[in-house]
Order: sequence, then structure tokens, then C-alpha cells
Amino acid sequence: MNLNDLKTQLAGITIEDQLMRLVSLYPGKVIFTTSFGIEDQVITHKIFSNNLDIKVVTLDTGRLFPETYDVFSRTIIKYNKKINVCFPDYISVEKMVTEKGPFSFYESVENREECCKMRKVIPLSRALAGMNCWISGIRADQSGNRSLMSNLEYDPDKKLFKFHPLFDWTLEDVEGYLKQYDIPYNSLHDKGFVSIGCEPCTRAVIKGQDFRSGRWWWENDGPKECGCHIK
Repeated sequence: MNLNDLKTQLAGITIEDQLMRLVSLYPGKVIFTTSFGIEDQVITHKIFSNNLDIKVVTLDTGRLFPETYDVFSRTIIKYNKKINVCFPDYISVEKMVTEKGPFSFYESVENREECCKMRKVIPLSRALAGMNCWISGIRADQSGNRSLMSNLEYDPDKKLFKFHPLFDWTLEDVEGYLKQYDIPYNSLHDKGFVSIGCEPCTRAVIKGQDFRSGRWWWENDGPKECGCHIK
């Protein structure tokens, strides 16, 4: 099936029906990656509450906030479902930290990209291997780079479709949905954190600032991405 055919299959139906359609088209080959942000929690709720055969995976970089582990725990307790965990290759991380120290990512963009690649990009590639469709919580208004995306794309490098079911949702839509269904969320969102990644690389932002401005704030140029959602 090509991209246009799949777009036709998913057009004009609810998100729940879109997810079910993907499961029927690609049984056992649909994956959702969560970092436990509020968008991801909405999608997790839709997957778990409908008992959909979608593999739910999180990337544990080894540098996450305690609050992230807390919402991870509360989520699996609430839904009584399994979330698969992917860790980075410890040999590569040990070598990097031994040679460059624990905060090398502050020293240059190249060092930061190296750290992101080892801790996130490579484990993600391992998780996506053999899958046909990758679901993510990207929304269009999160950043300029993401606004140029589409709700459904084909990634020729990873050889799979990427589906962003909340692409056209606003932040208010997401927050309202969480409240309506009493979905666990990361308490850092109440403290000004809007995009939450690794603890040393994330900080709170002032209301109205760019959604991704709290990530790698010491870098002035380039997209605020780890490399998972850009080539």
C-alpha cells in the first residue's frame, strides 16, 4: 500500500477507528513510542482502553526525570498493561562518558547529537525494526519544523509509515482530554515544562514561548530535535 492509499483508508474516521484500521492492515507491525508527555498519554489511553494490538515502547535514556518514571509507573498501574523499555547500548555510553565526561553535550552541538544518537536514536531504530507503522504524539503547533510535517508520512530510511494522530490538536485539546478521562500525566507540566526529555537537557519555559525552547536551550541555531523525527 502506498502513502495516498493509506491516507484514503484513514480519512474521515475517528482516531480510535484510525488506530484499529492500522492494526487490521498491519497486524503485529504497529508501534507507538511514548516519552510520557501529555500527547503521548492521550494516545496511550486510546490504545490501552481499546485493547489495541499496538506495541507501546519507551526509550529510557538513563537521564530521565524522577517525575517521568513516576508517570510511567502510574500509567502501567492504571491500565494494567505492559510498556516495553529500550535502553541504550551500555558499552557505547560507558565509552562516551569515560572519554568526555557526564556533561559533554553542553560543550558542542556535535557532542549533544552524539549523546542523543546513542541514548535515543539508535535504541529507537532497534525498536522500529520490522515494523510497518510508527505512531507518535507529534502536533503541528509544537515547533516550526513539526508544522511542516503531515499527519501521515512515509519514512524511506526507516521504511515505514509515520502516523501522528493528534497532529491537528491544540494544547487545549490535549489538556481537556486528559482531564475528561482522568489520565495520569507528568507533574512537571504543572511547573512550566511543556516538552520533557532528559533531565540535564530540559527546563521550564515562560508561557507563550516556543514549545521546544526548553530543550537544549544553550543552542541558538538549528531545530530543537534529538534526531528521532528528522533525517
